Amino acid sequence: MTKQIGSTPATGRAISEQIATFATNLKSTDIPPAIRERAKLLMLDAFGIALASHGYDFSKRAMAAIDELNSGGESIVVGSDKRLDLRNSILMNGILIHGLDYDDTHAQGVIHTTTSTLPTALAVAAKQNKSGADMLTAFVLGVEVAARLGSVAKGGFHQIGFHPTGLIGTFGCTMVTGWLMGLNAAQYVDAQGLALSVASGSLEFLNDGAWNKRMHPGWAGYSGVTAATLGRHGYTGTRLAYEGRFGLYASHLAGRDDYDLSMATQDLGKVWELDRVSVKPLPACHFTHAGVDAAVRIYAQGVRADQIKRIEVLVPEEVVKTVCEPEAAKRKPANSYEAQFSIPYLVGTALLKGRLTLDDIDEPALSDPKVLALAAITEYSVDPDSRFPKFFDGEVIVELKDGRIIREREAMNRGSVDRPLTAQDIITKYRDNAARQVSSARSLEIEERVLNLENGSARDLAACLGRIA
Repeated sequence: MTKQIGSTPATGRAISEQIATFATNLKSTDIPPAIRERAKLLMLDAFGIALASHGYDFSKRAMAAIDELNSGGESIVVGSDKRLDLRNSILMNGILIHGLDYDDTHAQGVIHTTTSTLPTALAVAAKQNKSGADMLTAFVLGVEVAARLGSVAKGGFHQIGFHPTGLIGTFGCTMVTGWLMGLNAAQYVDAQGLALSVASGSLEFLNDGAWNKRMHPGWAGYSGVTAATLGRHGYTGTRLAYEGRFGLYASHLAGRDDYDLSMATQDLGKVWELDRVSVKPLPACHFTHAGVDAAVRIYAQGVRADQIKRIEVLVPEEVVKTVCEPEAAKRKPANSYEAQFSIPYLVGTALLKGRLTLDDIDEPALSDPKVLALAAITEYSVDPDSRFPKFFDGEVIVELKDGRIIREREAMNRGSVDRPLTAQDIITKYRDNAARQVSSARSLEIEERVLNLENGSARDLAACLGRIA
């Protein structure tokens, strides 16, 4: 029997109604200054990744397809002179931000929050000619809702085969759009109910390195705008979007009974989940970071590839399906995207080179025989001491040919809530990524506009982002 912790009968108010009330009453001044500053850094990080993505084949193919589907419009594509209609711009910008798997993660919700809510906030706020402060508020709202809705499942969506970034991101983007459009409480409830029917995201791409995942956040924004706009016009949506008999959790967790509905609204407006969003220091699935950083430390001890006999990586049980299986494919990734979800390839790279950069997951690097040789002798085991999902932790154990055992544990992944990247770390990451697409002058202009967003307008920011020269 499904455990209905925090279900509606006790209060008589549906979860969608509670979220609607919060959104209706939310003002820019309700958000603490430290959260607003953190939000701008998350935005900056995401825009840098979007700029870097232009150098990859997936972005060119996505742009060709979306351009063919486009119906005209003035919404921008980050780092491009292209103009698209509102929803297609959100789809494209979501692909750019998420395409390198270098974007931030809310650990407890196991969800990339910025990658869907930011493109939505940018496009809708610019079209509505909202202030930068309003765009920022809508973005924070989307992150708060999505992080909590993801947390309810306690990692369960991944176990069933759903990708919460796309699935849950739709609800966050619905709230972003609704706030910028000025929905009332009843319209918000309808919009969330409608989002239930358009939210999606499958993990099947893990089996063949397909590009599906890259489009999930942008599609969440596309769908969220659709749901919010229908709700604004009085198109009726189901009230029990989350806790209903066929609501989000009952339908997408396949009978699991360990989810906690109370987390959907717990401390909403008091504790800011945005402050728990982790910025990635490495361009790969967050589940692999502990292994990579542990391997880098082993390399720093002087261990070299030709000394290694066997490698074992301890990982949380919940991430095995994502980064360790199927084993044959993980040991020899067919493309860069598959490599980003491969413990054997990434740990092998770190042990060989003492680093992991975007260049190390680009197509030419995938055929490096020395990396593949290390991947071939890499095995995984379930980590008995894991604290997932609070931390994406792990351990690397290397057996050397002379019989020595070298092990390094990453008990708290770099960039996590309790080990965050500094503001300067994030700015440096942004600059490195932006340099792949724009001049240093344009990079600096974007940086200044984002970090001073509350003193400008959404349209001014969009105009700055939407050009190269």
